[in-house]
Amino acid sequence: MPGIEIKPGIWWVGVNVRSHDLFEGLWPIPDGVSLNSYVVKGEKCALIDLVREWSGSSSNFLHQLETAGIEPKDIDYIVTNHLEPDHGEFLANFRRLAPKAEILATPRGVELIAVLNCITEGVRVVQDGEELDLGAGKKLVFAHIPFVHWPDTMVTYEAGSQVLFSCDAFGGFGALKGILFDDQVQEADQAFYYNEMVRYYANIVANFPKPVLRAIDKLAGIKVSVIAPSHGLVWRTNPGEVIQRYVKFAGYSTGQCEKAITLLWSSMYGNTKIVTDAVMRGIAREGVPMEVFEVPLADTSYVLASAFKNKGIVVGAPTYEVKMFPPMAHMLDSIARKAMTNRKAFYYGSFGWSRGAEKEFDAIAQALKWETSEMLQFRGAPTMDDLTKAEDLAAAFARSIRDGTA
Repeated sequence: MPGIEIKPGIWWVGVNVRSHDLFEGLWPIPDGVSLNSYVVKGEKCALIDLVREWSGSSSNFLHQLETAGIEPKDIDYIVTNHLEPDHGEFLANFRRLAPKAEILATPRGVELIAVLNCITEGVRVVQDGEELDLGAGKKLVFAHIPFVHWPDTMVTYEAGSQVLFSCDAFGGFGALKGILFDDQVQEADQAFYYNEMVRYYANIVANFPKPVLRAIDKLAGIKVSVIAPSHGLVWRTNPGEVIQRYVKFAGYSTGQCEKAITLLWSSMYGNTKIVTDAVMRGIAREGVPMEVFEVPLADTSYVLASAFKNKGIVVGAPTYEVKMFPPMAHMLDSIARKAMTNRKAFYYGSFGWSRGAEKEFDAIAQALKWETSEMLQFRGAPTMDDLTKAEDLAAAFARSIRDGTA
C-alpha cells in the first residue's frame, strides 16, 4: 500500500508487517499488524509516530514517505505520541535522515527517548493542551492520556480537519488487507477486524480501564471526523462507533460482559476430559454461547480475548501434586495479571491421592472478586453419577449467565 491521503495535507505513511514474531515478545500475530505513521503538512511538516525496524518495515516506511511526496530532510517535527519500540525504534536512525526535525513528546516521553533511543538534543516537552501551528490552516493540539497504555502516552489532534491521531487507543492487531478505512471493509472481513481489536485490547490495554475512560471523557469536547490509531483501520465513517466500542471494552474489564462462557480445560490422563464433554452438554442445553480452549495447547492471547469479554469462566483441571495442574495455574495467572474481575466461575476436576486444585482456584477467584458456584471434584475416573452431576451443575451455571445481569 502506498501512502494514502486521509484529508488534504494529511497522509497515512504506515507499513504492514507480516511476521511470525511475537508482538511484545508475547502475542502471536498470524495475520500481521500495521504500524501506522502519519504526516501533516502545512507550511511546516510534522511526522506523527514512526515504526519498528522489523521485517523491512523501516525501508518500507521511507518508501511510503516518498510516495506521499515527503523527504525526511523536509520534516520539521517528529511527534512521538508513545515511545514503545513498535512506534519509536526507528527514531534514532531516522533522526540522522531528518537532522533539523525537533522531536516532541510528553515529559515521560522525553525520559524514554533518552533511555530507549539515546537522544537528548533537539527534544522538547509539549504540555497537555499545547498547540503547534504548522501554518496553512494546520494546527496540532496535544493531549496527555497517561497509561493508555504507557505513562508517556498522548494523542495529537489536527484541529482544522478534526483528525485525532489516537496512538494505541482504538487500535487492533491484523495487517491491513489492501484497505485503510473502516468503510472499505467487506462484510466477510468485519468479524476479523473486530475480533483483532478485542484481542489487542485484551492483550495490551485491559489492565487500564480507568485511564481509558478518563481519556475518553477528556476528549469528549472535541469534534472528531477521523480517528487514526497506531495500529489497524482508520475510522472515518462513524468514529463515534469505535469510541463506544472502547467504552464497552473498559466495562468488560470490570465484569460488564457478554452473556457467554469461556471454558478452559486441561487433562493429564483423560478423566477431566471425559467430564468436560458433560459440562459442554450442560451449557449447550441452556443455549448459552461458549468458547472452548484446551490448556496448554491454546495460546494465552486468544484465551485472554475470550475471558475478557465473557461473563462466565469455567475451569476444568486436575490436581497435580496437591496443587492445580501447572499449565492451568499459569493460564489463570495470566488472566489475573490482566485484572479481569467480577466474573462468575465454575470449577471441576479430578484428583488421585489428594485434593488441592480447588484451593488454588478459590484463592484466584477471591482475589479477582469472582462469584463461584458449587464445585465438582471426583476421584480418579468419573462415574455415571459424576457425569450427570457435571451436566446439571454446568446447566445451572449457564442459566445464571443467561438469566443474570451479566
